[in-house]
This record gives sequence, C-alpha cells and structure tokens, in this order.
Amino acid sequence: MYAIGYDIGSSSIKAAIVDLETGKQVAVVQQPQQEMLINAPQVGWAEQNPEDWWQYVCRATQILLRENNVNPTDIKGIGIAYQMHGLVMVDKAGAVLRPSIIWCDSRAVSIGDQAFEAIGNEKCLSHLLNSPGNFTASKLRWVQENEPELYEQCHKFMLPGDYIAYQLSGEINTTISGLSEGIFWDFKSNDIADIVLNQYALDASLIPEIKPTFSVQGYVNQAASQATGLAVGTPITYRAGDQPNNALSLNVLHPGEVAATGGTSGVVYGVVDRPQYDPWSRVNGFAHVNHEVDKTRIGILLCINGAGIQYGSVRNQLTPAGTSYPQLEEMARQVPVGSDGLCIIPFGNGAERMLKNKDIGAHFVNLQLNRHRREHIYRAALEGVAHSFVYGMNILKEMGMQPQVIRVGNDNLFQSHIFSSTIANLTGAQIEVAKTTGAIGAAQASAVGAGIHASIEDSMSMLEIVDRIEPEHETDQNIEAYTTWHDHLLAILNR
Repeated sequence: MYAIGYDIGSSSIKAAIVDLETGKQVAVVQQPQQEMLINAPQVGWAEQNPEDWWQYVCRATQILLRENNVNPTDIKGIGIAYQMHGLVMVDKAGAVLRPSIIWCDSRAVSIGDQAFEAIGNEKCLSHLLNSPGNFTASKLRWVQENEPELYEQCHKFMLPGDYIAYQLSGEINTTISGLSEGIFWDFKSNDIADIVLNQYALDASLIPEIKPTFSVQGYVNQAASQATGLAVGTPITYRAGDQPNNALSLNVLHPGEVAATGGTSGVVYGVVDRPQYDPWSRVNGFAHVNHEVDKTRIGILLCINGAGIQYGSVRNQLTPAGTSYPQLEEMARQVPVGSDGLCIIPFGNGAERMLKNKDIGAHFVNLQLNRHRREHIYRAALEGVAHSFVYGMNILKEMGMQPQVIRVGNDNLFQSHIFSSTIANLTGAQIEVAKTTGAIGAAQASAVGAGIHASIEDSMSMLEIVDRIEPEHETDQNIEAYTTWHDHLLAILNR
C-alpha cells in the first residue's frame, strides 16, 4: 500500500512514492534534471507556464511507476505541495489564460501597498494577518487593471497546487490554507476576505470551492490516468503550500513547534494557537495545514532572502572549481568562532521583509587584508547566515514563541556543523535533523485524507531522525560574535 506525493517548485517538480506501512520512501524523482526556466518579460516579473508543471508531473510519475514496479492500483492517496502565492487563471473550458504569475514576481507590490493603506494597517493585520502585499489577490487585481480582457474571460483562479489537482481530476477547488496564503481569508470572520474583494473589486465567483486540507478533493480521471500512469479513481487527499507542507513533513504541527530550512533563501516557520501578527509585518501568518475554525493553528513564516545564496556565491567566487561544501566546512573549522573579527552581513538577495523591507545588500565588515584568509571568509559566511536566522528567531520570540527544538531536513545549510551549532548555541534549542522532503511529507499526509491513518500525528510518527545537535560549550564566544554582527547590522540599517 503506497501513496504518492508531489512538490511543485519553481525550479523543479519532485515526486515521491512512500510505503504507508513503514513510512519509508520507495523512491524520489526530480523533473527536469536542470532548473526550470522562469520567464521575466519585464524587470521584476516572474512567470512560468502551468502546463509545463503538469508535463513534468506526468513524466516524474511515469518514471516512478516504471522504475519501481509499483502497481498503480496500490497507490491509495495523492498529496500535493506547491510553490506558494502563484496565480493561475483558467476560462470556462479549463484552458489556461496566461502564464502563471509566480511567488517571486514583484509587479503587484504597489497595488498591495496602496490597499494596505486604504483598508487600514491595523484592520489588514488583525483580519488577514498580513498586508495584501505582493500576494495572489494583488496579482489578480493587477491582471484586472492591466489585462481586463483576460480577467473578463476568467472562470476561476487557482494556486499552483490547485492547478495540478485540477489536471489530475478535472475538479477545481482549493483550501482555507491556500486562500490564506493568497490573502483571501479573513481570520476574524472565518470566511472569504470581503475587505480584500471589495477593495480590489474582485468577483467572488472566481474563488474555487473550498475543501478541507485532509480530505478527498477529487479522483484521477481517465485523461490524467493516460498521461501519468496512475489508476483511474485514485483519490487526491491532501494539498498545502510548500512552507506549511515542509513544516508538516518535519512533524511541526502544534503551538510552539518550529521548523527551519536553509536553501537559497532561509525560512523559519513556527506554529501558534491564535491569529497573531507582527505590527511591522516582518513575518507572515497563514492557516497551517491543521487549522480549523474551532482549533486555530497559524503558521508564522519568516523568510530570509539572503541565506544559502550568499554561501553559494562565496564558493563560486573564491574557491577553485569543483570545491565541495564539505571541503569548505573543513577549511572553515580551522578558524575560531567569530572568524577573528570578520563579519559578513548576508542580505544581498533583494529587500528583506524581516528588516522592514529594506534592501541593504551584502557587506563584508572589518576585513583585514593582512590577517584574514579564505578560511575566515568561509566561516564568516556561515556564521553570518546563522546570525541572520537567530535575528529572525528573536522576532518570533517577541511574538511569544520559545522553541526548545528546531526541526530541520538533512540537506542544504543544516548539513554544516558550524552553521547548525551556531544557531543551537545562540537560541539554546536542540536542532533535530530528519530524513524527509516535501514530496515525501505530502505523500505521508495523503494517508490521513484517504482514511488510512487516523490522524496527522499517526502519519508523521514514523519520521526518521538522523541527528540531534545540542547547544555546546562555545556559547560565550557565539554570543560575542553575534553581538558584534548585530551591532554592525544596526549601523547599516540606521545609515
């Protein structure tokens, strides 16, 4: 008995088959092998063709089934995770009207800013937990203003995961969690956000039918069966945005629990039990996967744009071709905590929400040309990104979260002991490293909606922990290094 999970990213599509009796992955496939293209017709724009996502889903599924000898009738549930905040529009025939405006497209920023002021900052934050910002609702308003003929043809809008579920089943629906990430959900009224629809003059009929996150949301139809190799009638039983799904994959479900990821950008995601927002909008709040009207579960999401991209840039610019990250780690270990006074401020990947949307760039501070070597730069880069995570976690502490455990996947920056131990030492939290991915988590979660597992906790109970990083004895040195880094950051912010 198996389940299949998809993770619809902007760089690739990942698909995983999981054995539901053991919780173990059977196989994971990525399509395409190289990163998918993001089209930028104008500066600040980012678009992808939704039909490309579907073709890669089909190809990945065919490979999984063929190479692992899995009988399609043994797959009992389908789970879908997806890149958040995207906009897909279809007409009455179900045809895609335009390329998807994806998460990193910034064309609607001014629209969201104007709505934030017009509705009122406090009203927006208390009802929506966010400003309308550059989220899906603002992108739909942009289409209405700039491509009115396409808006008039629109039958429904969808998020990327909704579109894949539609291609599999022919049914158009969404979830409360999905609507909240698009800023279409009002947490005070527990209903569609009329304050946004009225401000943007959007037609409420464009919103798809709402289904529970863990439920039968549709069944694989004949056309999708032929395209993917899945059996007709296989149920789609779980759907969530990538960050809530990553948290679920790490068994972060209850108030006070925290997940983190350290890829190109970094994310810290904590769960609280009441609608909560930051008055400066340094974080976002969305309905978590297990949010219910009578059991509030809000995911507080903090994103750090300048994370792994900085460390990758250091490797690309300052090391011989072919140098691996483990080799950089070994060289960085030759340098003491604090990198002999060298600080790197990593925020060089656009405006940072947690810095109140300031774009300060990356900075090397106190570089001593007759003292600091490459090893110092490698360690300072790792410490700088770790310090940015700690800075963000301190914002979460201001909101009442005091994590004792931070759960992470066994990939990207958290494979670095320097990086992980720096965070553990400064937060006092244990870092728990699990063997999982978003696609695996989506597959495991689908067992709940399919009725195979009684609860989410049952589905995630077989999560494999591969390492635990405890706070160490170097705390004093770490505090001194962080204080220096923090002082330099404040000096830059206050210029």
